[in-house]
Amino acid sequence: MTPAPVPGEAVVLRRSRLLQQWQLVLPLALFFAAFVLGPLALLGYVSLHADVSLEEASLTQYTKFLGDGFNLGVLGATLWLGLKVTLLTLLIGYPLAYLYSVSTSRWQGVLMLLIVLPLLTSAVVRTFAWLVILGRQGIVNELLVAVGLFEMPAKLLYTPAAVVVALAQIELPLMVLPIITVLAGIDPNLRQASLSLGAGSWRTFLRVILPLSAPGVLAGCLLVYASSVSAFVTQTLVGGGQQMFMPFYIYQQAIQANNYPFAAAIAMILLASVLAIVVTVNLLARRMRGVVHG
Repeated sequence: MTPAPVPGEAVVLRRSRLLQQWQLVLPLALFFAAFVLGPLALLGYVSLHADVSLEEASLTQYTKFLGDGFNLGVLGATLWLGLKVTLLTLLIGYPLAYLYSVSTSRWQGVLMLLIVLPLLTSAVVRTFAWLVILGRQGIVNELLVAVGLFEMPAKLLYTPAAVVVALAQIELPLMVLPIITVLAGIDPNLRQASLSLGAGSWRTFLRVILPLSAPGVLAGCLLVYASSVSAFVTQTLVGGGQQMFMPFYIYQQAIQANNYPFAAAIAMILLASVLAIVVTVNLLARRMRGVVHG
């Protein structure tokens, strides 16, 4: 039987373990500070100046943005776009994740390949693929004309619906993979117990599977939302520059207008808005979980 360490030895041992943990965390912490916190701090510093030469410190850029209805409209359109993409991705992704969870191991391999396959190509390549698919001479228009639904090719590209569909396809793996992970961790005996107690398949799904998979749904929604509102390439190419969203607005102010303080303020406002939504959703989810368990 191993003797219990004396209090002094226990303190030394605890400090040694803490030091080892910090040694493991320190490289990642330094990387995060250098390439995430540092650029964000620089961005915030630039946004707090009224002139391009960064000589006059002021909140002018923020008051300029928040006091203009056009700017608020761009922010609202961007946040609304993220919500639409998230809902469409959830409607497609949850059934796909559930199908994966109830399939045999052979079909799970095929489904996982289909889910992960888009991640093996660049988002730029997938975006250009949507330009080909939705163009006036694209696959969808040729099919619609061939079956007689349209006499002439329809305008599918450069529309709000095209941006939502393209982003939903590109961000789909970010929704499916977290849900698959949570569904795989649900004890199959819970489903069998529900069925044996007289609940049907739909009642079992709604009362057992769906509530237990809520953490995966929440994680997928937050990932898709944060990624879709900042998807500059897809928003710009599929939208054709005819729809103004925050990432393109930042590019326009920084590269075309050379107004870096205002572009930095736009970026900080977008970041703060997304963070506020993420924190709010997390708090609501925790409260709902507490009510359910209570």
